[in-house]
Amino acid sequence: MAPVQTTKMSNFRWVICALLFLATTINYMDRQVLSLTWKDFIAPEFHWTDGDYGTITGYFSLFYAIANLFAGKFIDWMGTKKGYLIAIFVWSLGAVLHAGCGWVAMTIEGYDSVAQLGQLTGDAAVAIATISVWLFLSCRLILAVGEAGNFPAAIKATAEYFPKKDRAFSTSIFNSGASVGALAAPATIPLLARAWGWEMAFIIIGCLGFVWMGLWMWLYEKPAKNKHVNQAELNYIEQDNDLAEAQDRDNMKEEKAIPFFKCFTYKQTWAFLVGKFMTDGVWWFFLFWAPAYFSDQYGYTSDSAMGIALIFTLYAIVTILSIGGGYLPTYFVDKKGMNPYLGRMRAMFIFACFPVLGLFAQPMGAYSAWWPAILIGLLGAGHQAWSANLFSTIGDMFPKSTIGTIVGLGTMAGGIGSMSINLGSGKFFDWAADQGGAFTFFGFEGKPAAYMVVFCICAVAYLIGWCIMKALVPKYKPIVLD
Repeated sequence: MAPVQTTKMSNFRWVICALLFLATTINYMDRQVLSLTWKDFIAPEFHWTDGDYGTITGYFSLFYAIANLFAGKFIDWMGTKKGYLIAIFVWSLGAVLHAGCGWVAMTIEGYDSVAQLGQLTGDAAVAIATISVWLFLSCRLILAVGEAGNFPAAIKATAEYFPKKDRAFSTSIFNSGASVGALAAPATIPLLARAWGWEMAFIIIGCLGFVWMGLWMWLYEKPAKNKHVNQAELNYIEQDNDLAEAQDRDNMKEEKAIPFFKCFTYKQTWAFLVGKFMTDGVWWFFLFWAPAYFSDQYGYTSDSAMGIALIFTLYAIVTILSIGGGYLPTYFVDKKGMNPYLGRMRAMFIFACFPVLGLFAQPMGAYSAWWPAILIGLLGAGHQAWSANLFSTIGDMFPKSTIGTIVGLGTMAGGIGSMSINLGSGKFFDWAADQGGAFTFFGFEGKPAAYMVVFCICAVAYLIGWCIMKALVPKYKPIVLD
């Protein structure tokens, strides 16, 4: 008979969950500082074009994708406490270093003050633009390498502090930090840049990570060693440590992993890669370009009340509507009797239709800037729901021993797609602006026409991706190893 529990259980695991939520929020805000300051604060100082910004965002996406291939193994090697500390230190350092790019560029070119840079013309302006782009790329590389460690470390901490039945709920809590960061960023970062300069926006937001490090060092230890976790809570956390779990671990050890290069011989692998390549870039495009779009097309700078309201509304729609993305496949499976893959693909087709609304963002913008904000928000909600289910197709098809490899490959494919659309869009916007009335598309001229072209690409990318995935894997076909 199990001993009677007489001690009230502590709940320190939720303190750890709160720390994971805070880290994810900071992670997202650090990523957003550049997109919310470049157009109205940084570009005038460094003479950036859209192509320059597209280069920075495009390569950041690639840096982040490559880093994700190794981040999980690094966290496993270092352990949760040290690994998370190193990850957030690196990305916070990268964030703060952005603030010194102006001073370094000034020093390299031999000017007396940063204020002189914005007054330069001709070759001198081109030189400052080139140097500053390379400096920002260096900082974005550091940021990307550190940020890649956030989710592997947070998921590992969740597995250590929560029993299986609570992990999905705790993961959803810390993952919501991304949505909170998306909402907090436009409400704070442009105002910081206006009050104290864009450099201070990077420094203040970046230093939040160093504050978090102090809390993590003080509060985190593994449950069995943590003085804030009493025996009752430890028993609750370790309730899965029974014979069944031991047998599961033995089975996992015996399960064969698919060799790396052999993964490419399966259509299921290519289906996932196509899904990521076709759609990840759409999310990153709107993430990086939405503030500039409202500034370019409607004159609402990122620090204006209207600019803040538009971006906040966009991400509020994404946050609220994407919550239901995980329920729809369950409905198809439980209520309609579909197998998990068929139900997931049916749901993904519905979510793939949401981005089609992006076709109307630019035309409806002629009536009010609120229409693009709302329509892009619906597109983004569709993406988040699509993405959650796309990741779940891996578990439908692949043995557990190979899931990490497939996720890494998919992240790389998504990074290449993101790099392509961000880098290409920047160059395209510059070209279209130079062409003016000579370039038209659907009744728009110049740069507005270029935005319309990119919106059209984004609108149909999901349906094209879904069709290719369905053609490659038309029905439920899990990989079975001999």
